[in-house]
Amino acid sequence: MANDVLTKDNIRLNQSLNSKEEAVRYTGGILADNGYVQDAYIDKMLERENVTSTFMGNYVAIPHGTEDARDLVQETGLSVVTVPDGVDFDGNTVKVLIGIAGKEDEHLEILSKIAIVCAEEENIQTIVEATSEEDIINLFDEVN
Repeated sequence: MANDVLTKDNIRLNQSLNSKEEAVRYTGGILADNGYVQDAYIDKMLERENVTSTFMGNYVAIPHGTEDARDLVQETGLSVVTVPDGVDFDGNTVKVLIGIAGKEDEHLEILSKIAIVCAEEENIQTIVEATSEEDIINLFDEVN
């Protein structure tokens, strides 16, 4: 049975993270802990970050693995981490981290849906100020 793409277990609110690497590892760690990816996927997320930042603007970063990391993905899933005080991504402030693990090309569809949600600044505000995991799940409902 396939997991839901985004569940309460995949969301962490009001975290404090000190660096881009720590943020990416934390975001990937949720995916690994919940069985979406093998642990090695986290290194591929960091590798991706070294090639090109996953900072998307609007206080959002979308860490995900490199192309060759697909065999490390067991289930398509998302993790969402809010960092109200922000974390520095190469001079950009990130308050919302959305980790992605996609089987085959599923991540492309998910990315486009995330992009739609994150294009609206008030949605970002809603995510950062969320007081429950449900708030975030409701916002991303169309991604599931």
